[in-house]
Amino acid sequence: MKNKRGIGLITIGIVFIFAAAGLSLYNHIEEKNAEISSAKATEILENEIIIKQDFEIYENAAEENIPDYILNPKMDMPEAEIDGVGYIGTLEIPKIGLVLPVISEWSYPNLKIAPCRYFGSVYLDNMVIAGHNYKSHFKELESLSAGDSVIFRDVDGNEFLYLIGAKEILPPTAIEEMTSGEWDFTLFTCNRTRTYRIAIRCDRAE
Repeated sequence: MKNKRGIGLITIGIVFIFAAAGLSLYNHIEEKNAEISSAKATEILENEIIIKQDFEIYENAAEENIPDYILNPKMDMPEAEIDGVGYIGTLEIPKIGLVLPVISEWSYPNLKIAPCRYFGSVYLDNMVIAGHNYKSHFKELESLSAGDSVIFRDVDGNEFLYLIGAKEILPPTAIEEMTSGEWDFTLFTCNRTRTYRIAIRCDRAE
C-alpha cells in the first residue's frame, strides 16, 4: 500500500515538473513573439513618422502651420494600421534603451503584441499606457527613477517629452487610482506574480 502511495506521489511530482516546464516554455515563446511583433511595428511606424516629419518641414518652409492637436486637443489620436492592429505612436525610454510601438486600444490579446493605451490622450495630458512585464516590454520600469525622460511620438510625428516625477506601487484593483490624479503621462505594468502594479508617473516637459 505504501509503495503504491509512493509511486502515486512520484507520478504526481513528475506531472507537476512537466507542467511547470511546459508553462515556462509557453511564456518564453509568447514573450519572444511579442518582441518580434513590437520590433516590426516599431520599424514601420518610425519610417512613417520620418516621412511625415520631412513632409511637414517642407510645408512649414512655405508657411508656419500649427499642429491640429493644438487647435483641437480633444481630437482623436490618429492611427496607423499594421497587420490589422491600430497604433497611435511610439514610446521611447532612453535610460533603459527601450523603443516600442503603442497600440490604440487596450485588450489582453493586444498586450501580447505591444504596450497599449489604457486611458486618455497625450493631447489632453492624461494618457495611461499599459504593458506586459515582458523583458522586451515593461519589465525594467522598476529601474527608472525621478528625472528620467520618456518620449512619445504620435503617428503624425509630433513629439512629447516627459520627465518621471514618481514611482508608485498599487494593488491590481486600483483602476481609479491609475487613471486619476494630476499626472500628464503614466506607464504601468504588473509584477510577475500579479500581486501589485508598478506605475511610473510623468510630467510634461516644457
